Amino acid sequence: MQDTPETARERSRTRIRTKRILKEPLAFTLQVLKAFKANQGLLLAGAVAYYALLSIVPLLILVVIVLSHVIEPERLFAALSDYLAFVVPGQSAALVTELHSFLDHREVIGGVLLVTLVFFSALAFTVLENAMSVIFFHRVKIKRRRFVVSALLPYLFILFLGTGLLIVTLVSGALKHMGEQSILWFGDVVSLERTSAVLLYLTGVVGEILLLTAIYLVMPVGRLSFRHALIGGVTAALLWEVTRHLLVFYYETMSQIAVVYGSLTTAIAALLSVEIGAIVLLLGAQVISEYERIGHESIEVKPKPMHTEPPKS
Repeated sequence: MQDTPETARERSRTRIRTKRILKEPLAFTLQVLKAFKANQGLLLAGAVAYYALLSIVPLLILVVIVLSHVIEPERLFAALSDYLAFVVPGQSAALVTELHSFLDHREVIGGVLLVTLVFFSALAFTVLENAMSVIFFHRVKIKRRRFVVSALLPYLFILFLGTGLLIVTLVSGALKHMGEQSILWFGDVVSLERTSAVLLYLTGVVGEILLLTAIYLVMPVGRLSFRHALIGGVTAALLWEVTRHLLVFYYETMSQIAVVYGSLTTAIAALLSVEIGAIVLLLGAQVISEYERIGHESIEVKPKPMHTEPPKS
C-alpha cells in the first residue's frame, strides 16, 4: 500500500527529528529547558498544582462514590492506596483515610454539595488546558478549540479516569491474589509474592505512561499524533519515577516537615508533590512542542518569551 504525501512527509520529519536529537541530545535538553523558562513554566506549574490540590479530593470522592457501587469499598481503597503513591508519594494513606471517612457518611451528600464536588473536580483540567495552550502556542495560533469542547473535556476526562481506576483495581486485585500463591519449581516451592510485587509496580508505571499520553493527546489544541504524545508520556513518566523515589527517600530519612508544619504536614507535603508533578507534566509537554518544532527548524533557536501587549487605544 502506497503512503499518502502527508504520511511520507511526516516520516521524513520523524527521521530528521530523530537524527538531530541523537546527534545533539544535550543541545535538545537545554533547548527544552530554555523554552520552558521562556514560557514561564514554573509559574504555570504553580497554577496547575494549586488547582490540582483543590480538585484531587473532590475528584477522588466522586470516583469512589460511583465505583463503590461496582467494587467492594475495601478492595477499591486498597488499589487507591497503591496507586495514589504514584501521585502524592508518602501521603496516600492520609488521603485514603479521609476518603474512607467521607464514604462512611455519604448519605449527607445533597444536591448543592454534589454540584460543588463536580465543579471543583474539573478545575484542574481547565487550568491544565490553559497551561498547555501556552506551551503549544504555535497550535493555538493556527486553530482554537470551541468553548463547548473545552467545557465538556474535563468531565469526559473524569469519566476516563474512573474507567481507568476500575480496570486498575481489577488488575491489581488479580495480581495480589497471585502473590498469595506458590508454584513447584524443580522440586522447590517458590512463592509468587515477589513476582506479584514487580508486576504491580510495572502495572502502575504503564498506567502512568498511558494516563500522561492521554493528557498530551487530548489537552493541546489540534490533532497531536499518538507517537508524539507517547514520547511526552514516557519522558514525563521516567522523570516522575526518579523524582517520586527521591521524594519518598527524603520524607523517610531527612525531612523535618512534621516538626515545622505540625498538623499542616499532609497538606504541605501533598502541595510539594503536586507542584513537582505539575513541573514534570509541563516539561513533558515542552518536550513534545520542541520535538514538533525541530522537524522544520534547527535545535538551537532563541525562545520567544511570553509577554502581554497593552490594549490598542
